[in-house]
Amino acid sequence: MNLLIAKNVTKHFVEHTALDKVNIQIPKGSISGLLGPNGAGKTTLIRIINQITFPDEGEILLDNQPLQASDISNIGYLPEERGLYKKMKVGEQALYLAQLKGLDYNTAITELKKWFHRFEIENWWNKKVEELSKGMAQKIQFIVTVLHKPKLLIFDEPFSGFDPINANLIKDEILKLNREGSTIIFSTHRMESVEELCNHITLLNNSKNILDGFIDDIRRKYKTSTYSVIYNPTTTEIENSQFAITRQKNKNGFKNDLIKIPLSTQANSILTHYLKFSEVKSFTEVIPSINEIFIDAVKNEKNG
Repeated sequence: MNLLIAKNVTKHFVEHTALDKVNIQIPKGSISGLLGPNGAGKTTLIRIINQITFPDEGEILLDNQPLQASDISNIGYLPEERGLYKKMKVGEQALYLAQLKGLDYNTAITELKKWFHRFEIENWWNKKVEELSKGMAQKIQFIVTVLHKPKLLIFDEPFSGFDPINANLIKDEILKLNREGSTIIFSTHRMESVEELCNHITLLNNSKNILDGFIDDIRRKYKTSTYSVIYNPTTTEIENSQFAITRQKNKNGFKNDLIKIPLSTQANSILTHYLKFSEVKSFTEVIPSINEIFIDAVKNEKNG
């Protein structure tokens, strides 16, 4: 089941095409990374999903129904560029934004107090936003983004400006929200965050989506039949192999060979070969990282 579907979404700005017949599917219950180089169209797509702007062609479906104005209560959006009213008091502003998302006054107060306690910021309730540090302001905006427990959460660079401790705090809250049923779109340039959090990705480049699917499936598609063998030679002469080998040195003093084999070759034949002259410590298939897949997919698209 998909919570969000984009069908042939196209958006033009004067002479620039920001999105060109983009088709994506965001599975219900997933944490989906929205990736792409600068200018790929990610922000435009996010703005269309949030109904800040509208497509020239195509449509967005939420729960298999065309996106409507009333769906704003089903979506939480944390933009990369934060926006809080600096002269308002923190609690007053959080309460105002919670009510805009459809919470009644008493429910908003109760839920906000819980979140302020969880983030240990109760003492900031009556302070003005302009007194907050950047990280503290980001905490406030994160809270008002998730407070109404929407079906779909969209986070655009949610860890920007956070120190490692608070970044981990926000990461844990994102994972908890996902476990509780929220589907999450996660836009970032930090591939390590994608590796850690996401189970699905969509890759945009030059206004088009060039990759879309579950990470495990994409990794299998991009693997190159390369294996890593870490070993300790037991003979003075290491036999030559018919395979392409990149020889490295392991930090513990063992040798580490990266071996690329033809698809028709059984991986066990590599292990058999190395056992003739060495003590094998580990033998694993090298699966490409999301960062490597990102670079490879963009290069392939560029080269046609």
